[in-house]
Amino acid sequence: MTKKYFFFDIDGTLTDRKTNKIVPSAQLALDKLQEAGHFVAIATGRAHYKSIHFMKEVGLHNMVCCGGGGLVINDKLVRNLPLDLEKAKALIKEADEHGIGVLLQLNDSIDVYAKNDLFRQQVGERKEPTRYYIDPKMDYDKLDIIYKLYLSVLPEQEKDLKLLNTIGHIRFEPEYLIFQYDAKHQGILDMMERLHGKIEDVVVFGDDTNDIVMFDPRWTSIAMGNACDALKEKASIVTDANVDNGIYNICEKKGWFNKI
Repeated sequence: MTKKYFFFDIDGTLTDRKTNKIVPSAQLALDKLQEAGHFVAIATGRAHYKSIHFMKEVGLHNMVCCGGGGLVINDKLVRNLPLDLEKAKALIKEADEHGIGVLLQLNDSIDVYAKNDLFRQQVGERKEPTRYYIDPKMDYDKLDIIYKLYLSVLPEQEKDLKLLNTIGHIRFEPEYLIFQYDAKHQGILDMMERLHGKIEDVVVFGDDTNDIVMFDPRWTSIAMGNACDALKEKASIVTDANVDNGIYNICEKKGWFNKI
């Protein structure tokens, strides 16, 4: 058996969306893949601080996180790329000019920073644990690193921001946009370069549209049976639903549990 490099999405792939807990058969598969000698990792858009506890809970030691900007190898965060600083500052300035609330993530934590409380006044609290630091004296131009931006932009306001698409962003909530490093595919490539592994030995598992970027014809891309149609169309293999032992079943079928 050739050594494989497995990368697993979390929600809807490893975990049951109804319980947010790892599917028992998926946990068994992770254990057996590691015992067999394969490289096993999580691939997630979540920040490092949000995903590290899950990684440890399921017994893994490697991860592509922060939308591909963060790399964890053998439990150590070896890289965490911030946003393009000049593009971020330009976007902040444009948001200010339009009276749009801004929050900045400047480190790997639940802390966010701003020079005013306009964001919460416009859309309320972020939909996740957060510590707010409001400093009227903050000078955005003097910042030397920005990991994420949160802008209180409603869908109908997007057309007003000319710089909207200069930084990758996603809308998890209707009230605001999250601007973050967004290159999970590149994160996998960068991980493989550090590991000196072969691209053709990569195996990626996913279930939703945000996983499409990770599906590359050069490696094995597996869509869960519960995946969206767009992902299934791009997949090398479609396995059973995650709650129907999809991960375990395909790993067993492919002989990946055999020691390398």
